[in-house]
Amino acid sequence: MALVGLLGLAGTAWGQAYEIEDIEIEGLERITAGTALSYLPVQVGDTFDDNRSPEVIRELFQTGFFDDVEIARRGDVLVVIVSERPAINEINFSGNRDIPDEGLREALDSAGLRSGRVFNRTMLDRIESELRQQYFARGRYNVQVDVEIVELPRNRVDIEIDITEGPVAKIRQVNVVGNESYSGRELTRRFESGVPRWWAFFSRRDNYSREKLSGDLEQLRSHYLDQGFLEFDIDSTQVTLTPDRRDLFITINVDEGDRYTVTGVDLAGDFVIPREELESLIDVDIDAPFSRSQVTESAERISERLTREGFAFANVNPVPDVDEDNREVAITFFVDPGPRVYVRNIRITGNQNTEERVYRREMRQMESAWYNGALVERSRVRVQRLPFVQSVNVETERVAGTDDEVDLNITVTEQQSGALSLGAGFSQNQGLLLTASLTQDNFLGTGNRFSTEVSTSKVNQLFRMSVTNPHFTPSGASRGFSVFYRKIDAEEANISRYSSNRFGFDVTYGIPLSEFDRIQVRPGFENIEIETVERSDTRIGTPDEIIDELDEFGDSANLYKLETSYIHDTRDSTTFASQGRRHRVGLEVTVPGSDREFYKLTYSGQEIFRLSDRYSFSLSAGLAYADGYGGDDVPFYERLFAGGIRSVRGYEDNQLGDLRPIRDGQVATRDSNDDPYGGRFRTTLSAELFFPMPFAADNDGVRMSTFVDAGNVFHDVSDFDTSELRASAGVAVTWFSPVGPLSFSVAEPFNNQPGDELQRFQFLLGASF
Repeated sequence: MALVGLLGLAGTAWGQAYEIEDIEIEGLERITAGTALSYLPVQVGDTFDDNRSPEVIRELFQTGFFDDVEIARRGDVLVVIVSERPAINEINFSGNRDIPDEGLREALDSAGLRSGRVFNRTMLDRIESELRQQYFARGRYNVQVDVEIVELPRNRVDIEIDITEGPVAKIRQVNVVGNESYSGRELTRRFESGVPRWWAFFSRRDNYSREKLSGDLEQLRSHYLDQGFLEFDIDSTQVTLTPDRRDLFITINVDEGDRYTVTGVDLAGDFVIPREELESLIDVDIDAPFSRSQVTESAERISERLTREGFAFANVNPVPDVDEDNREVAITFFVDPGPRVYVRNIRITGNQNTEERVYRREMRQMESAWYNGALVERSRVRVQRLPFVQSVNVETERVAGTDDEVDLNITVTEQQSGALSLGAGFSQNQGLLLTASLTQDNFLGTGNRFSTEVSTSKVNQLFRMSVTNPHFTPSGASRGFSVFYRKIDAEEANISRYSSNRFGFDVTYGIPLSEFDRIQVRPGFENIEIETVERSDTRIGTPDEIIDELDEFGDSANLYKLETSYIHDTRDSTTFASQGRRHRVGLEVTVPGSDREFYKLTYSGQEIFRLSDRYSFSLSAGLAYADGYGGDDVPFYERLFAGGIRSVRGYEDNQLGDLRPIRDGQVATRDSNDDPYGGRFRTTLSAELFFPMPFAADNDGVRMSTFVDAGNVFHDVSDFDTSELRASAGVAVTWFSPVGPLSFSVAEPFNNQPGDELQRFQFLLGASF
């Protein structure tokens, strides 16, 4: 082609030097002439001869835009003839399951391969190599990658990538070599990589992953550094594949080094907070083996304390002074608080459906105030707890030109705040459960909550509608309204032979006392009507006690109620909490003028202790007392009951109580039909150990526990007798499934008495009403 170009030149001898009068580029399709000219090493006015042609061709080839470049001359015009490489139109994947399309595109993008880029056939090897590395990191060593190029009009191509992922290589053994102080089993038992336990049938522990192994190596390093081995090192890690690439063996070579003892700790630097207070934050054991976690956590506590005083960029650097001869180390914490920082602006983005004030009222860090790390984190948690927020990200940005101001950029990702749900479930005691509900947690973007619910079972028929403003006042007090209707069949609930119809309304005020303490006040009205069961030759009717009470007070009552409660809640989650506490004290009373005058005092408390990342232990207790006042007694339909999956497992719902018969006018917790009649005083206790379910350890939506429950109902506080408490022990499983919570328990009562109604296996499927 170069020869053809030469022969086409008229009146000019090729090879003769000349001054370039103009430059023309032929063959361009997508690339502009200006872009191509910018890469040329010559320009108009330069002297050009054939000795400079290789330089021009080389520079244009190095751009990567062209497959072919030719140089020609037309008079004193330099002519550059190019053939462009095609552009990548789309990159399509098929056959991939383990890694989604987005993940594969990100991998290719990091290697410079994306739509719109110039395509070079030398890229094919890079594409295959990069994708293989992605799958190798996930243990799929038999992956096959086939790439097909589809040519399109206008000098474009599609890249079609077909992937056969192949099986994940299974780990058959993990060996640690060089360990003397600890056995290999002790070092690897907490690894995420390894041979599954014999009972973990669905475990993926033996699926190799480079990321998992990196985490295991860091866990191994942390173990040794927390036990005093200051010079511990991992010399090498070998991953050996079998010839068929299906099994692999991992060998970790370690050098333990010597164990060092901490001889002392000290503080140095600028003490903007009293030294004594900072020293109290250091928790490093003296004359004990060195522990990196103790040192790191102490430095973090000091840093966090400094951020609460406005030192947002404080630096606390623990420096060890190592005595290699005596195997001792002294730690000095160097404190550099940096400048005190103000928050200039708080910017909120991502609120597409919500008014900005809804988020700003959750802020505990204020603008123009000192930066406080604890308040910033609390603000993030409060926004995250909003039901219409999926995620929250807080970034601290320095203000340009100053070292004492920052901006907080809060980015929220919102999720659907309304839900229309139709559901069904089944309970041993309530039978088939049907429910329909409409909920809007962010009504018109105001943060207010509106809900309505209709549900039915053989025990309950319920209709409820409510509206709640969580920030009725600027200080964070809430107010809500609700109306309801409920029909309860007490016989189906294992209580007694009658049914009740209730309707009413209430207003709820919530008053925050602190971040974790709240008071609720709920005045309301309720009307209740009792329907009795006629006695016949084939059916036991309503017991005499209830008939006598209805004869005295009537079969309907108007109740004007006032309920108050104090709640202290520090739990880290409202579903599967792993630490924290929740205590609630409540009083419900019907005000004078009601048809029945009574009150209820209740207490419930739970203390949860985190034992490890996967284990936690809970102690909980409940107390309740109900009685009448003004000469009245507590109505039979407000008496207290116990037993069942929510109180003392292993005993039937509402079946616990005193079995003594009624005689000499004494009121017991069983009626004349030997049905539960309830009592005035109830107590329950429970101790529970929570842990991951063995066959689904990676599923955060399911949790297993072993428990001991105890409790009972007594006619009055004076009748309380610890020997009358019923107890059980067993195991339970709770799963927050897409259709609602599912609970199962197997309990063995171990001090039940004759006449107790037992139910060793209990379950509740779907929502409970």
